[in-house]
Order: sequence, then C-alpha cells, then structure tokens
Amino acid sequence: MRETSLLDIAELTETEATAELARLAALLARANVAYHTDDAPEISDADYDAAKRRNAAIEARFPALKRADSASDQVGAAPADGFGKITHEVRMLSLGNAFSDEDVAEFDTRIRNFLGLSAEADLAYTAEPKIDGLSLSIRYEDGRLVHAVTRGDGTVGENVTENALTIKDIPKVLQDAPAVLEVRGEVYMSHEDFAALNARQAERGGKSFANPRNAAAGSLRQLDSKITASRPLRFFAYAWGALSAPLADTQMGAVQRLEALGFQTNPLTKRFTDLADLLAHYHDIETARATLGYDIDGVVYKVDALDLQARLGFRSTTPRWAIAHKFPAEKAWTRLEAIDIQVGRTGALSPVARLTPVTVGGVVVSNVTLHNEDYIAGRDNTGGVIRDGKDLRIGDWVEVYRAGDVIPKISDLDLTKRPEGAAPYVFPNTCPECDSAAIREEGDAVRRCTGGMICPAQAVEKLKHFVSRGAFDIDGLGAKQVEMFYHDEVLPIREPADIFTLKSRDAGQLARLKNRDGWGDKSAENLFQAIEERRVIPLNKVIFALGIRHVGEVAGNILARHYGTWQAFETAVTDAAPGTAQWEELVSIDGVGAVMAGSLVAAFAQDRERASIDRLARELDIQPVEAPKTDGSPVAGKVVVFTGSLEKMTRAEAKARAEALGAKVSGSVSGKTDLLVAGPGAGSKAKKAADLGVETIDEDGWLDLIGDL
Repeated sequence: MRETSLLDIAELTETEATAELARLAALLARANVAYHTDDAPEISDADYDAAKRRNAAIEARFPALKRADSASDQVGAAPADGFGKITHEVRMLSLGNAFSDEDVAEFDTRIRNFLGLSAEADLAYTAEPKIDGLSLSIRYEDGRLVHAVTRGDGTVGENVTENALTIKDIPKVLQDAPAVLEVRGEVYMSHEDFAALNARQAERGGKSFANPRNAAAGSLRQLDSKITASRPLRFFAYAWGALSAPLADTQMGAVQRLEALGFQTNPLTKRFTDLADLLAHYHDIETARATLGYDIDGVVYKVDALDLQARLGFRSTTPRWAIAHKFPAEKAWTRLEAIDIQVGRTGALSPVARLTPVTVGGVVVSNVTLHNEDYIAGRDNTGGVIRDGKDLRIGDWVEVYRAGDVIPKISDLDLTKRPEGAAPYVFPNTCPECDSAAIREEGDAVRRCTGGMICPAQAVEKLKHFVSRGAFDIDGLGAKQVEMFYHDEVLPIREPADIFTLKSRDAGQLARLKNRDGWGDKSAENLFQAIEERRVIPLNKVIFALGIRHVGEVAGNILARHYGTWQAFETAVTDAAPGTAQWEELVSIDGVGAVMAGSLVAAFAQDRERASIDRLARELDIQPVEAPKTDGSPVAGKVVVFTGSLEKMTRAEAKARAEALGAKVSGSVSGKTDLLVAGPGAGSKAKKAADLGVETIDEDGWLDLIGDL
C-alpha cells in the first residue's frame, strides 16, 4: 500500500483514507491532552491545524469513514485533577480555522449558501483579536458571581471560582444584568507582567514560565488562591453561555453590553459589512501584533446578527457562524543532536529529536516529535514538512517553526551544513523496551512493538491511560504512581484489575503501603477510597479505559449508548466475527466502521487480553450511560436520513435541526433507519426505504413533525 500521509486527498482510496484517519485521530488526541489538560503543548498550532484540516477534508470526501474518536467531534480535553468539576449548561466549543484570505472568502460563501443568501446580500461580521490565554466561563445569578469554570473538555470544566475572584478585571457584582448570565472570555497575562513575574520567580529560585499563556494557565489553576492573587492576571470578555434574557440582537451589541456591565472588552473589536474591509482589519492587527502588549494568534470573525447565528447553529464541536483566521508561523534554525525512540500504549514506536536548544518566538525548544520513520526519511509531509524528500540525519542543521506559543516541529533542513559522513537514520525493527519484533503493518505509517502485555512500556502506558481523566480518573493514582506500582515487587499493579485488589492485597502484607516513604495512613486510605468510588462506573468510561486501538472517548459514548449494558456490549463484540449479524450491526453503527470494529473484536478474541478484561469486569459495577435529555422531541434517538431537494431550508440547516433534537443523521438508508425525509429527486434512497419498510415523509411532513421544537 502507498504511504497515505504523502498522498493528495483526491488520490486516496477508501482503504488508504481509513488508515490516514486512524493516524490523524491518534495524533490529534495526544495533542488535545497535552495542550488543554497538561498546559504543556507537544505540537505547534500550525501542525495541529494542518492535521485537523486534513482530517476534516478526508471526512468530507469519505463521510462513511468518519471515526467515533474523530477530532471533528472533540473539544479540549478532560479537566485536571485537584479541582471540583462543573458541567457547563451550554457547551464551550472551539473554533474552525482559516489560514488565508481565500479561506475567509470560502467561509463567507459557506455562510451565504447555508442561509440561502446571494453574494450581494447584506451580511455583517465582527472581527476581534484571538487572545492566547485560558478560556473561562463566569456565571452570575441575580447579579452575583456564582462560579467560574475553565473550558475543560467543553462539557465539564474545573471549578476555579476562588481564583477567578482574585482577578481585578472580573466584576464580583453586576447591575442591571439578566437574572442568569454566563460571561465567557480569556484569562491572559500581559508581556510586561509576564517578564516581571519571571524575574520574581528567578529571584526566589522558582520555576520560570515559557510564555504568557502557560503563566496565565498555571496561575489560574493554582490550588492555593493566594498564589493566584499574587499573579497579574487579566480577563477579556467576548462571549456568553446560558442567558435568562438576551443581551442584544447583534454580536457587536452584546459585546458593548458586556462592556457596560463592567467587563473589559477588546478595543480592536469592530463590525464590517464588506469582506475586503474585514481582511484589511486582520492585516492591520497582524502588523500591530508585536505592539499590543499581550499575545494573540489570529483574528476571530463572527456573523453579527444573533438570529442568523441561531439559524446557522453548530457542528459537533464548532459554531458555523464563526472562524479563527490564524497568523503564520515563526521559525528558527538549530542542530539535530540525537533521535530517541519512545514506546506508547498501542506499541507505537515514536521518534523524538533532541535538538541544540533554540529560542523560537520566546520559547526555548530542545525536543521535537518526528512522527514516524517515513517522516525521518523525508517521505512524509505531515505537519507542514517541506523537506521535499530530504532525509533527516543526526548532525543536520534544521529549521523549526512555531505558531503561537507552542513547541515547534521541523519544517526544513540545510543540506549544505550536513556533517561529512552523516549516515541515514536506521529505524529500529525491535522494541527498545522489550526487544520484541517491531513491525509495520500494510497501510500503517507507524511501526509497533509486538510484545503486547510483556512489553513494560506498553503495559505502563495502558495503565496510565486507564487511570487518566477521561477514563477511570482515580484521585491519587496518576502517571507517577502507576510507574511506582508497576515496578513494585510487593504490591504490583500490572493490569487494571490489580488496582481494585490493591487494598485487600495490602492488608496481607507486613510492609503496608501506609508505612512506605511518601505514604501515610491518610494518603493510603484516600487512595483506597478513591479506588472504591470507581467500582461503580458508566459503561462508556469502561470501554474507553480499556485502551483498545482506535476506540476513543467519543467511540466509548457511541458504543455505550448503542448497546446499553456491559453484558450486551461484551456479548456482541465477542460474537462479532466478520460475516455474522453481530458484525454487521457493529460496523453499521454511525461512527464505528470496519477498522474500529476489527480492533474491538481482536481485543476480545486474544486470550490474554480477554482474560484481563474479564478479571476487571468482575471487580466493577458497570452502569448504563444516561440517555441525553431531549424532552418532547419526536425524533430523539432515531436514525434520520435526508434525501432529494429541500425547498424550505438548506440540507445543512435540516441536518443541524435534527441533531439538535437528538436524532442521529445518517447519509445512507439501512435496516437501522427510522425515518427518511425525501424531497424531489429522492431516487435510490427512497426506493431502498420502501423495500425495507422505512417510514418516509416529505419536507412539509418533517416540519409538521418537529413543529416549533
């Protein structure tokens, strides 16, 4: 098979597209956790955006191949340990990106097409600087600040109320505000305050921050609010969540209302009715970027009329009515000193470049991911690589780049400075951790260790994944503790079930956990209690925590909602051999597909892995996932297909409406379809629906069905 990451999307076969989507899903999932949860980005904004863009383009060409763990459906990452968690009444979504003036023009065209507006029709946008800080949602009830919550994963965030109260830009009491008002914006730190903070840190022998964004995020997420109070944090308001009454009827009017209520809003926010003027404002801000006194990484455009925003609605993770126009990347040159290999939980061998430290846009960079062996050989153009087939060798002089304030990637190299005798890098074909064979399957860009559970690196990474925030999220059992227990000879944790027998095993030991260095009565008992609290756990968390390749958090939710119980899920996957009814049901689930189904079936078919899963299940009380609340919706939980021409709304608007009412919108008719909405020219889908006995209605019937919901 050809190397998928090298191919133009138009050239991809369905099989190649499946492999490429799998690679991108893994890359983007790691990036989300590093940036949103750990405040320690591993890839640049440009790399992330390029990968997400390629992912979306492949999904657009092959909609049936969209993965359940696709980055298109994910926002941020799970909240961090140490804070209480609060569920957002209105989700905090991310933004789609534009990288050129042409992309912005395409955004405008998409908006007009969705709304059925001509190119000449009036359409206003607002433009505001995209602040590079930490997103925050502040809820007021009857004018008083109730709580402040970070974005988290978009649904659940961290309760940082005490810390937010120390920020002078955040009013504690509002006059003449709606009874319920959630103000959203960005916590940031000015360049001047950042420099002064690092100077004070250096004087005290403390840690210096890499950039203002990390400083702001680290300061807001302090467990001691006194530390936050000592940090010079600022806040720009630019949006809202839950409201009991509208702020205005336009985006610009709402921002002005926020300013009147006492919030700081960005003075560079302006309204435009001409696309050329909108883009001119972007370039003016880009030119003035270095003089603003705070970090920005682009300009955000939003449709100004709030009634049009409501019509446009949302995709799974982004609003249709807004987009971020990002700035170009920054670059610097340095030397590649060594290449190390790291082994992940799925056995993937990931090469990491060790560089002579270099400052890029204010951040010192010494490590850069190299993706895979093809990337090193110059055969992989992932992430903006422009090496044109030139391989990377130790000693090479390489160009690294960054967009915003994140760790960069290699973008080019200077062959004129290559040391004499520098040899091509030979990628290992054995695992550096367990010496098992490392193979590369056809269609896979990654070489993987075949050692499985005997490979300590894989076993440890799987355990880290199991206790991670999106999975079992066990307080007191993080990555450091997993490493300790895995190598412990007296109380080892070598597989997930061992976690839940830890307390009983500890009781029979002379060297009790509470008597060890770093532990005590309280900390040991707290750990045992945290473990006990996770015995009762939702099915979706268990499915995700198993760490099965290609099965992410979104897939865990989809599978849990489809099968309902652990018993139903386990039986279905166990019996789902290709060609069986169970297999056909599994692959037909929207968002699953053959690749993920194959991974699930393989995991439950391998004796050793299945035995480990069974031991875990016996320790747990696995609960069904709570169904989404769609009170009064006649289509909640139903699979709906639209076909033919729609005359009273665009296809995109109809799909968005159906999804908002809890329906699952599919692109094809099958035995799982509950309802076909057929306009003129319905064709083969209508015939297939009739053959299968699927209920079919026209557009008027659909509008009558959903009514004013």
